Amino acid sequence: MAFVAAQGIIPLYAAALDDFSADRNLPALRRVHSRLLVLGLARHRFLRSKLCAAYACCSRLADARRLLRLCPRPSTFLLNSFLRAETPRTALLLFRHMVSHRSPAPDGASFASALRHTAALPSLRLGCTIHAVAITAGILLDPDPLVRNSLITMYSKCGDLASARRVFDGMSRRSVASWTAMISLCGAHGRAPDAVALFGRMVEEIGEAGLDGPAMTAVLAACAKGGPAEAEFGRRVFEMMRDGRLGGVLPGVEHYTCMVDLYGRAGRVEEAEALIEEMDGEPDEAMWAALLCACREHGRLDVAERVADHVYRGFRFSPISPRLPQTLH
Repeated sequence: MAFVAAQGIIPLYAAALDDFSADRNLPALRRVHSRLLVLGLARHRFLRSKLCAAYACCSRLADARRLLRLCPRPSTFLLNSFLRAETPRTALLLFRHMVSHRSPAPDGASFASALRHTAALPSLRLGCTIHAVAITAGILLDPDPLVRNSLITMYSKCGDLASARRVFDGMSRRSVASWTAMISLCGAHGRAPDAVALFGRMVEEIGEAGLDGPAMTAVLAACAKGGPAEAEFGRRVFEMMRDGRLGGVLPGVEHYTCMVDLYGRAGRVEEAEALIEEMDGEPDEAMWAALLCACREHGRLDVAERVADHVYRGFRFSPISPRLPQTLH
């Protein structure tokens, strides 16, 4: 009877572990682990896998590895937790083991994590190899855009824009993340007009209701690096966001930072400064740095002195980064 009762609460503890893992709530995770030990459920294969994955998600890799040694046949789900949490080289070694032994076989999430780590190195040769393995394994037959989005980002970080565009153009189904990755690529590589054109196509394909904060950050950042036409387009997009006319996405700190950078690059330093004063939230380091860089680039010592006064006195910016004052010089 006690065993049956214990079996009945396993789904409850599994759900709790998922919640604490998603929230990165290590104290709560440890409490649940202790309770499972008391109940004698810590050896349950399913719960042990959940515990191991939860510790990996909370970046407690030493604890996760100890539990992993007790799992004779770890699942793909479990090893994917390590792929996400480990350092790039360690994660890629684990991924190679999964591909070579197929016990367990990697899935789309495994390939997405491996490509993210490859982009972090970055290594185009390794990224191309993983792309080829994904084709051979039939991973790209899945219409889910997760792996293709990761391929676009990987090729972008490795500087292979043509391959990234081929992946994007070959997608039968694109999510907002797919469009965001491609717009970010164009912005990062000085192709602001292409980023603006892609944004227009994205709105036509998924509608304004499908837009999100990262997509808006990508297009505003791209416009900041373009010419006068792209800067004006970015300004109009930002004003539409402030009016709630773009799918209800309201501007956050990251969007204000992009606009400060846009105005600063155009030499409109006073407008950038006024924008910071208008925003409801607190400016972050990136925003102050963008304004200070603009002051230095355009010789606006008067504005720089006002900004420096905010920074050094900690007014509306706390804590003060030790890197920020270097931007003044």
